[in-house]
Amino acid sequence: MGQIEPLEIRKTIRRHQLREIVPLADSTIYEMEQRGEFPLRFALSPRCIVWDLAEVQAWLLARRAKPIHRAQHPDVTKRKSRPVKARDRAQTEA
Repeated sequence: MGQIEPLEIRKTIRRHQLREIVPLADSTIYEMEQRGEFPLRFALSPRCIVWDLAEVQAWLLARRAKPIHRAQHPDVTKRKSRPVKARDRAQTEA
């Protein structure tokens, strides 16, 4: 008979444990999963959703290795709603 290799048991984490490790909003995590940028969750039962801890840790290491550039601040002087008032000269010269 063929030999069966021992199954590697990997630790899984629930949502509240994931939120302690990765401080992102649930909606952000969901969107990143849909884009393939975050490890996918899977169901252990109809009411128990988990993530593979090793995959989450590998994702964190990869994010740490590659810097994420911050988005530039928007130019509020160009917005059409709630326009920014011009500053007084007295305030800018002081």
